[in-house]
Amino acid sequence: MPNTRSANAVRLEFAAESLVQTNLSGAAFTGDWLWVAGDEACGIDRLRRLEPLGKETLRFGEVRDFPLADLLDLPGAADEEADLEGMAAADGFLWVVGSHGLKRKNIKPDRDHADNAKRLAKVALDGNRRLLACLPIEVNAEGEPCLVREAKDGRQALRLKGDSQENLLTRALADDPHFGPYMAIPGKDNGLDIEGLAVDGRRLLIGLRGPVLRGWSALLEIEVETRGGQLRLVPLDGGGTLIRKHFMQLDGLGVRDLHFCGDDLCILAGPTMVLNGEISVFKWSAAKPCLAANREPVRFETALTQLVSLPHGRGTNRAEAICDLPPELSGGKPSWLVLYDAPGDDRKEGERAVFGDLLRHT
Repeated sequence: MPNTRSANAVRLEFAAESLVQTNLSGAAFTGDWLWVAGDEACGIDRLRRLEPLGKETLRFGEVRDFPLADLLDLPGAADEEADLEGMAAADGFLWVVGSHGLKRKNIKPDRDHADNAKRLAKVALDGNRRLLACLPIEVNAEGEPCLVREAKDGRQALRLKGDSQENLLTRALADDPHFGPYMAIPGKDNGLDIEGLAVDGRRLLIGLRGPVLRGWSALLEIEVETRGGQLRLVPLDGGGTLIRKHFMQLDGLGVRDLHFCGDDLCILAGPTMVLNGEISVFKWSAAKPCLAANREPVRFETALTQLVSLPHGRGTNRAEAICDLPPELSGGKPSWLVLYDAPGDDRKEGERAVFGDLLRHT
C-alpha cells in the first residue's frame, strides 16, 4: 500500500535480500541518483529517482549494488564488512571512508554469564575497516552513473596506502598526543571512530564520533595525492604537518556525518557511545575560507550554530547521514536529506522500504 507520510518523507526502496536499509550510514547525490552505504556491508548502493507512491516528495529505488571488491584491491576479504561511515561526491569521484576503529563483541541473551563475559572482553579489527578510497563515477551507455575501477578518461579507483592492520592515517595518529591513546579502544567505547567525510578538492575533512575529549569533538584535516597507484598523505605545510586537528564545541556530542553546503560545513552530531540521546545539526559558517587561511596545526572552534535537533527513538531512528539535495530535486529550496540507522516501525514499510527526512534550510 502507498504510504501516507508527510511531504517531508523520502522513500528509499531496496532489494528484498538487502540489509543496507537497516544500517544506513552515508549518502551523496549525483543529479537524480542517490548513493548510499551501510555500515554492515562492503559495497555501495545506487538508487534512481522514481515517481512518488504517496504523499512523499521524493522516492528512490531500482537499486544497484557496487561491491567494493570489484573496484579495489581490498586489504581484507571481499565479504568482510568495511563499516563505511562517510561518503562524499566530488569532481567525478565518490569518496568513502570506513570507521577505522576496533569493535567489541556484544553479549547475547541466550548465553550464560561466563560466556557473555568472554564475549565482552573480545576486541577485533575487520580487515576492511581502515579504508579511505575514491571511486570514479562514469556514465554508461544507458546514461546511468556507475562506479568503475578505471574510467575511460584514465581516472582510477584508489585507496589510501595500507593493509588490514593500518594505513597512512592510523600510522600518523599512532603517536598523536590526543588520539594515539585511543587507537586501542573500540570505537563505541569512545575509542577512535570515524563517522564523517567532507571533500574539497584533494583536501579532506574527517569527522570523529570518538574520542570526545572533555566535551570537544574533532575534525581531522588531511590532503592526499596519487602516487604509485595509491593515495598518499601530503604535508599541509613546510613543516611536514600531515594532520591538522580542529576541535569542535558540539555540546559534548561526537560527529556522525559532515557535508559542505557552499562555504559552510554542516555537522551531524550525536552521542559518541551507544546511548539514546540528542542528535543535532550544527553549522560552521565560512568553514572553507577559514580552513584555507588557517596555518595552526591545532585549533578550537566555538563559533558554531545549532540549527536543528532531530527526532530519535530508544534504540531506533538514529540519524547517521546528511547531504544537500541538488537544486533540481529540491525545487530550488535549499534542503538536506537525512537518513537513519536502525529505523523504527514508523520509518519502515514492508521488508524493502525505509523513510528518511527532507529538511529545508537557509
